[in-house]
Amino acid sequence: MSYQAKDYSRLLGTPGFSDQLLKNHFTLYQGYVNNTNKLADTLKAMLREGKANTPEYAELKRRFGWEWNGMRLHEYYFDNLVNGGKMLDKNSDLAKKVNEDFGGYAEWEKEFKATGVVRGIGWVVLYLDQSSNKLYNSWINEHDVGHLAGCKPLLVMDVFEHAFMIDYGLKRADYIEAFFKNIDWSVVASRL
Repeated sequence: MSYQAKDYSRLLGTPGFSDQLLKNHFTLYQGYVNNTNKLADTLKAMLREGKANTPEYAELKRRFGWEWNGMRLHEYYFDNLVNGGKMLDKNSDLAKKVNEDFGGYAEWEKEFKATGVVRGIGWVVLYLDQSSNKLYNSWINEHDVGHLAGCKPLLVMDVFEHAFMIDYGLKRADYIEAFFKNIDWSVVASRL
């Protein structure tokens, strides 16, 4: 069964994100879904044909992680956005956890944004380490490189150029401000 792309057209008209930027981003996401499906089918066929011990199979298996994570990270990203944003409930478990682990929301936000302006392509993720029950802000360089093993993504921000260049040029910090104005904290809190 093929994976089906989600429809994120609800985000069109979101302040700080032009419809052109969003439509381009949705098309990029669709490409990750398509490639995930193609690779899954190809890998199954190669396995049936006895080609699992080939360098080609190994490389496609590695590529599957890239495409899958590209697809899934975009879903986390689009899912944690909403037109106009929804505030973090100060009495929520997430707000309490942010206060406990970072010393307050303002301190957490400062660190998350600082991580977002790190030079390079990638993602910024607020993770919950399920072993220690501690929150961490982390930089992911490529889709499949830099994830914190055993951690659950709560908030995901895309900082690849395609996420902001059309609207903001090189002003990534301005994009990050727009991102923060449109976070759906109810979705982020539900991931906790």
